[in-house]
Amino acid sequence: MNESQIDLAHMVALGSIGDEDQRAVREIAEADDPALRADFDTEVQLNRQALTLFASASATPPPASLRDRVLDMIAAAESESSPAARTPRNAVHPGSPTA
Repeated sequence: MNESQIDLAHMVALGSIGDEDQRAVREIAEADDPALRADFDTEVQLNRQALTLFASASATPPPASLRDRVLDMIAAAESESSPAARTPRNAVHPGSPTA
């Protein structure tokens, strides 16, 4: 495999390939060289395994209070955006007969 094919395998493992790269992957998959196909597949798999190990090793659980803070923020945002929260009951509006 050449450097561009190795780079392509890295991009496939990351799941970030565009149309041009998809054509290049298809060319490798349809190549008459079984060793190239096997090497490419192995490179993709090794990269995926490395990414999985890195993600699990560096994963940090969120603080226990985060869920409550997020839910409180959502509730506050919802109450601010609801019409009942913006207009108090029995409010006097300019131009109304009781104003």
